[in-house]
Amino acid sequence: MKIQFESNLDYQGQAIEAVAGLFAGQQINRSEFTVTAGVRGNMSTLGMAETDLGVGNRLSLLPEEVHSNLNAIQLANGLAPSPLPLVGDYTIEMETGTGKTYVYLRTAFELHRRYGFTKFVIVVPSIAIKEGVMKSLDMTREHFGTLYPEAKGYDFYAYDSAKLNQVRDFATSSSLRFMVATIQALYSVQEAAEETEGSSGRRKAERVIDRPNEQTGGEKP
Repeated sequence: MKIQFESNLDYQGQAIEAVAGLFAGQQINRSEFTVTAGVRGNMSTLGMAETDLGVGNRLSLLPEEVHSNLNAIQLANGLAPSPLPLVGDYTIEMETGTGKTYVYLRTAFELHRRYGFTKFVIVVPSIAIKEGVMKSLDMTREHFGTLYPEAKGYDFYAYDSAKLNQVRDFATSSSLRFMVATIQALYSVQEAAEETEGSSGRRKAERVIDRPNEQTGGEKP
């Protein structure tokens, strides 16, 4: 059985346009950043030096310009304009059953087409939802590939602390990339038994994403 996805539902298009319109006036302008700050110890044998660069979603618009776009979108949707200061945190609300996952995935493709954005981190509250998002990305690959041929070569993966090479690919690839992670994997701090001899206390275990690692050139993922 093959699932067919509708690409012309008005209410979904309105939600996608609301997000894309927030960056109206943005030019395609990718910026580079250093992935590995320097050669550390035997890292040079891995071929990881200061020239290992990543590609970022550089925003060239001024905060006031983004806010002006926001107010225009709000007025067009019958919402009261938000006052300054701009905080850079926006929400698109949709009712249950309207295809929110499809909409935010397609929104990413639209942002890539219009503005050249390539990095998208999808943060979800549970492992079950993470698996569902990964399934959606897999099922829509052919559909989005047809709608957005310029995104050919895009990839997606779930953040896995045992596969940090994927984090490096996410950072350095100039193609569209999705990384799906749970809130806990990125932000939670777990309690671990204190390893210091003679201590019966507990300590906060540093997350893998915050620890230097050979798979990421000696840098924190």
